Amino acid sequence: MARRSEHSQEQIKEMVLHAAETIVSEEGVEALTVRKIAMEIGYTVGTIYMVYANMPDLLMHLKGRTLDLLLKQLHEIRVEDVVEQQIRGLALRYYQFAAGNFNRWRIIFEPVSSNQQPLPDWYQAKITQIFAPLEALFQQLKPEYSAEQAALAARTLWGGVHGVCMLSLQGNLSRAGLVDTEDAVGLLVDNFIQGWKS
Repeated sequence: MARRSEHSQEQIKEMVLHAAETIVSEEGVEALTVRKIAMEIGYTVGTIYMVYANMPDLLMHLKGRTLDLLLKQLHEIRVEDVVEQQIRGLALRYYQFAAGNFNRWRIIFEPVSSNQQPLPDWYQAKITQIFAPLEALFQQLKPEYSAEQAALAARTLWGGVHGVCMLSLQGNLSRAGLVDTEDAVGLLVDNFIQGWKS
């Protein structure tokens, strides 16, 4: 078992986050407890509360790490593609991330506590980073539209893509008469872009 003196607070913080990510990825957020994390890293529950104020604080940082991973994958889109293909690529990459990291993706949308507090500035900044490339692409398609209009378009399209992803990953897409998720996402994006351009 590790001793407290062997690691700095920053190292323990990282160990806690890594253990929490593993538990959520393998068993879902329902299985995540401070006691289970403590057992995984060989420290006491009290030590975890020295680096995170409470479980909502830990969950918020876990959600932030998930956004970082999503952002990294979204940045892998080929920027030499035409704008429409980049938007389509971002939407498909979002679905692929969700499908490949379902339990972690799901926690982004879970409330961290019963009394909803405003999102921390650092977390809000991550959300802004997620949407920024998509908003810029919509602005390129219609330069005469304002940044606010481009932001609304980007977030509205994301809402539709997210809905298709959620239906698909919960096994309900076929009930809507759809079979292939990537085809459904592509069709949604293509038609949305056509409407935006016209």
